[in-house]
Amino acid sequence: MERRRFLQLAAVTTAGAAIIPVPAHAGGDPFAALRQRWAGLLVGSGYDPAAQPYATRLAELGDTARRRRDTMTPAGTSLWPDLPLGTASSSITGSYLRLRTMALAHTMPGTGLTGTLAAEVQAGLDFLYGRAYNERATSYDNWWDWQIGTPLALLDCCALIGESRPGYLAAVDRFVPDSAVATYTGNSTGANRVDLCKVIALRGALGASPTKLALARDALSPVFPYVTSGDGIYADGSLIQHTRIPYTGTYGAVLLDGLARMLTWLDGSPWAVTDPARQNIFDSVENAFAPFLFNGLMMDGQSGRGVSRGISADPLAAPQNDHTRGHEVIASVLLLAGSASAREEARWRGLAKGWLVRDYWSEVAEDRRLDVPALARCVGALNDPGLTPTPEPIQSRIFPNMDRAVHRRAGWAFAVSMCSSRTSYYEYGNGENPRGWHANNGMTYYWGATSGNGQYSDGFWPTVDPYRLPGTTVSRKPLADGQGGNFGKPRPATTWAGGATDGLHSVLGQHLSGYSSTLKARKSWFCLRDSIVCLGAGITATDRVAIESTVDNRNLSATGNTPFTVDGIAKPTEPDWSETLTGAGWAHLKGVAGYIFPGGATLQAKREERTASWRDIHPTGSPEPFTRRYLTLWFDHGVDPSNATYAYVLMPGASAARTAARAADSGWLTILANTEAQQGVSADGVTAVNFWAPGTVGPITVDRPASVLIRQTGSVATICVSDPSRTTTSVTLTWDRPVVSVLAKDPSVTAAKAGAALRLQIAVGGTAGATHRVKVRLG
Repeated sequence: MERRRFLQLAAVTTAGAAIIPVPAHAGGDPFAALRQRWAGLLVGSGYDPAAQPYATRLAELGDTARRRRDTMTPAGTSLWPDLPLGTASSSITGSYLRLRTMALAHTMPGTGLTGTLAAEVQAGLDFLYGRAYNERATSYDNWWDWQIGTPLALLDCCALIGESRPGYLAAVDRFVPDSAVATYTGNSTGANRVDLCKVIALRGALGASPTKLALARDALSPVFPYVTSGDGIYADGSLIQHTRIPYTGTYGAVLLDGLARMLTWLDGSPWAVTDPARQNIFDSVENAFAPFLFNGLMMDGQSGRGVSRGISADPLAAPQNDHTRGHEVIASVLLLAGSASAREEARWRGLAKGWLVRDYWSEVAEDRRLDVPALARCVGALNDPGLTPTPEPIQSRIFPNMDRAVHRRAGWAFAVSMCSSRTSYYEYGNGENPRGWHANNGMTYYWGATSGNGQYSDGFWPTVDPYRLPGTTVSRKPLADGQGGNFGKPRPATTWAGGATDGLHSVLGQHLSGYSSTLKARKSWFCLRDSIVCLGAGITATDRVAIESTVDNRNLSATGNTPFTVDGIAKPTEPDWSETLTGAGWAHLKGVAGYIFPGGATLQAKREERTASWRDIHPTGSPEPFTRRYLTLWFDHGVDPSNATYAYVLMPGASAARTAARAADSGWLTILANTEAQQGVSADGVTAVNFWAPGTVGPITVDRPASVLIRQTGSVATICVSDPSRTTTSVTLTWDRPVVSVLAKDPSVTAAKAGAALRLQIAVGGTAGATHRVKVRLG
């Protein structure tokens, strides 16, 4: 973009839609143009403030700003009585954010306060500068407030009301000096680095400092390359923050939004971001973010402690859940699209429309967490008649560097959250998510195309039994809130988490080491055409408490009595029902899923009402109690089991008739092994084995631990091998099956000999748990 075009855009970004002060000397001044353009990003464009849903949203913004103005009472220790200064740094950020709300209401049309709040905002900024955030202040409590939260809100206010006094900028320089981005380490990585660059760039624009702007632009470059450890985006699509926490849905969302804003804002200016490595960020839209978006929601397994942020005690704060997080990512994708290639932009807009069209549970137009510019981008894509919505993909993906997997079919999506020595059991921090202890011990999630999309959105995290999360095997040993330490400190010593995939099917495994317990187990998931086979073995503990494996724990809403049948017999719908199911062959939860228990099983079932509040899992959550009903299925392995096992098949979205027919089909599934040494199945033309130890299972032999998946389609077979433990350099595999020829192989397959049996040598060392593939023609 030419400089002249940049200046023109800056001048018309929100023409006719807002009040953005333009300095008298702005003509030809790139700094003034940047300030105006940033304000334009905050205010948005391309929407009619008198039309819905914008009119309602702008009126709500005005109402909120009015209440903030009316309750603003500058005193010795606070600007608002409920945000006392001096102890919690979040009170400083919170105060600046309230001023930001007032500044937006002042600047944006349709708020009822347009052009009326500049003096109040200025008075508030002066008060906070004098009492809390200045060049003489000493930081306390949380570094994030001092370096990111507070300065971003402060600088937004300055851009919106057109006032950036030298003292304000000096305060920013005090807490966010150039050295904050001197090295890519500590708190200056990933999403945090992007935010720090935003602070420095905004300070540069408001203070007319070309040096600051150049520094901020250049300091973004370390974010672009793929990382192989620590924070950032990995080539396999993993996204890590806080060293070992999968964070696509929250910190990843912040990173994506920040980069989208920076690239859009600086484009065409003398400080445009032109580093060619930024292509990795564009690629991440489809490689890292899209796999975890389903029907408009962002899957919770990648949102860390963010899942505890639901309904706030502040009545003016909008609720947060997996759908609101998804909408925010989609809005960022649409903003970033303007900086991408035309082909990428077209693809992303199609993806966005598809996600939003299918979000029946939480329509984007009703999302109060989206600001008006983000809402306008989403509604614009949703209502674009020339845009064809992209359907959900049929795929199976493993993300070895963050111990996650997603299996998707036309009518549903399934995901697994695991952990290993590379990732944490859970993240607790700032009082958030104190009971997430077992969320990565094999927790499974699933959503239907037209059902269950509010499963984890509707008060799930406060009310669910944290010892019975779906898919997990856990000790009932009581744990303290936040046990293990802050910010992902607790993690297992075990190295195996991951598996192998051909892109349509997957074999997954987790060597489970129970959190703060003696529990050990081997867990496997075999993701097939229309189902997931789940096996557990070697389940052993000496905690002197019960060990349980939860098949499912379904949130039925506040009043739900969803019919549940076992072997065709309807069970009671009363919320206090419980029963030991002996010799159960299959079960079905209407409109949700079918469950098959190969060979029959004894397990526990119950309906219950659980009451909790968001305050139970978040320090600023609403203390108002609420109740949700659950139906839970679990295997009770007893106290201190030794080598206990389980086996079940999950069929998301299946009808009762289809579940019963599959359970009666004795030839559909063969469980080849279910021991602590090997776990394997054969079904749907797929043979897959987790070899926890070398050996032979069915026709497959390996000389080292490995995950193996073989899919046969007619006369062609694809062999997929990985080392999820990352402890082996080479795996030798023999498949006792006549093979005529090798059609294709990855470079890591160093030897492939066809004949009466296939023999492969695969160099798995240093490949970070990746899958290695060979395609052969069968004899």
